[in-house]
Amino acid sequence: MNVQLYIWQRLTAAVIAPLVLVHLIVIFYATHKGLSAADILARTHGSSAWALFYGVFVAAIAVHASIGIRTVLSEWSPLGARQRDLVVIFFGLLLATLGLRAVAVVVLS
Repeated sequence: MNVQLYIWQRLTAAVIAPLVLVHLIVIFYATHKGLSAADILARTHGSSAWALFYGVFVAAIAVHASIGIRTVLSEWSPLGARQRDLVVIFFGLLLATLGLRAVAVVVLS
């Protein structure tokens, strides 16, 4: 594996870990309080803090997962380096697009 990609994957893992913890705490809080989806959307509507939190989460996940998929494709697929990298870039952009779209819907709806 490329050393730079290794470092990027470890850095994104360091970002993701506390974000997952906060995300799980929020889920437990919401379910414990019996909040409905409408209640949650009302609380997140227009919140730049939640948009930033989940925007960073999505970006870190997109980078982290793409590097992991690249490693798996390198070891298990017959794709050449250029094809593999194009697949991985597409995958990362797809994850980022879908994730950021979900963030926008939750914050803007």
